[in-house]
Amino acid sequence: MPDESLPEELRRAHLIGIGGAGMSGIARILLARGARVSGSDAKESRALLSLRTQGAELFVGQRAENLDAFPEGPSAVVVSTAIREDNPELAAARERGIPVLHRAQALAGLMTGHRVACIAGTHGKTSTTSMLTVALQNCRLDPSFAIGGDLNESGANAHHGSGGVFVAEADESDGSFLTYTPSVAVVTNVEPDHLDHHGTAEAYVAVFAEFVRRIEPGGVLIVCADDPGAAALGDDAEAAGVRVLRYGHSVTGDDDAKVLSHTPAADGGVVRISLRGEEIDVRVAVPGEHMALNTIAALLAGIELGAPVDGLLAGLAVFGGVRRRFEFKGRSGDVRVYDDYAHHPTEVDAQLRAVRHAAGAGRVVVVFQPHLYSRTKTFAKEFAAALSLADEVVVLDVYGAREEPEPGVTGALIADRVSVPVHYQPAFDVAAKLVADLVRPADLVVTMGAGDVTQLGPEILAELDRRGGQG
Repeated sequence: MPDESLPEELRRAHLIGIGGAGMSGIARILLARGARVSGSDAKESRALLSLRTQGAELFVGQRAENLDAFPEGPSAVVVSTAIREDNPELAAARERGIPVLHRAQALAGLMTGHRVACIAGTHGKTSTTSMLTVALQNCRLDPSFAIGGDLNESGANAHHGSGGVFVAEADESDGSFLTYTPSVAVVTNVEPDHLDHHGTAEAYVAVFAEFVRRIEPGGVLIVCADDPGAAALGDDAEAAGVRVLRYGHSVTGDDDAKVLSHTPAADGGVVRISLRGEEIDVRVAVPGEHMALNTIAALLAGIELGAPVDGLLAGLAVFGGVRRRFEFKGRSGDVRVYDDYAHHPTEVDAQLRAVRHAAGAGRVVVVFQPHLYSRTKTFAKEFAAALSLADEVVVLDVYGAREEPEPGVTGALIADRVSVPVHYQPAFDVAAKLVADLVRPADLVVTMGAGDVTQLGPEILAELDRRGGQG
């Protein structure tokens, strides 16, 4: 039987594109709360296999008849922005008068009755949401959560918890985070992105201001004072009467978390902060100063949710990371291979600076796949500057995702501007052999991007093994 608190329209839900990170998480929570779930995706995946074992009725391929999984039909059809109006299942739902919900609307329905913490920002959302979730779990609060990536601890991207807290990654890419009403909101940074949807940098910034207005009365906004966009957002929110907490190197408030020092290490390091008149050492379990800042954001959010500081610190210290966030894929000889989701110039820059500490005496070889034609065209110069932090670069062709190809926009736009040894390789199927040709003993290889570049890590390792583990 469905959970009585579950909204009526979600008790028989059909999810189009159910294998995606956000949609599969919603499906997981719906199933845990007793809903009947059906859905479809273009291809089989690990997510579909997992959801089938939990009782979902799933289809590969999208057809109108997939809506007939339940004799009485679905109570709602759930879609993401990526689903086009001519999708046969969406078109059939509209013809039949079945309510159609955006993914964010469905997630907002699942948040009902919980104290909600939303993590937003141009970069760092998934990692910070994951850190907060693991820290709260360590305090035995068993939060519900929905994250855009799988926790390494559990392999899950969502969970229906027994506690009264719901932690969610809040996606600004299509403005859908304006559906949520958080009690605790974190904004890690604000830097123009997703201009294919928002149009201008000003519109992108404005949607964050609107998100802040969604914070419930008596709630709190937590912002990174080191980021100009987030800092300005915090100042405006405070002027409007919202309680604001800040973290970073330049904060001054008694309740803010001031960074006193950061001692990096290959496996993370330690950041010392001053908080409420006390100096605290925070063990960071993943490398990079950006991750240290994300850890502090998670700590402040956990405190606001009522968790004990000692328990939060212990949880953050053992945080195992998120899949595709500097995820270790394996070793061949003394060459290590990692995979990372960075797909914006600022993310690439921050991650490659962090990778330096992990590389030790070896070189950093990055295999970068640009994501979206619009982003590649807009930020080609910035991508090249960030990638030039590596010792050697392989640039693949653009992963278009939801966009149609644009004449003249290829990975070469970036590769031609990189200032270190670079190789533009548009043929994906030979990339692993190229990387194996390039690496030397003790090198660290990182595949990077939001597309299918993640498939290359195992192929690179296999090729290196075939050659006897020699770089």
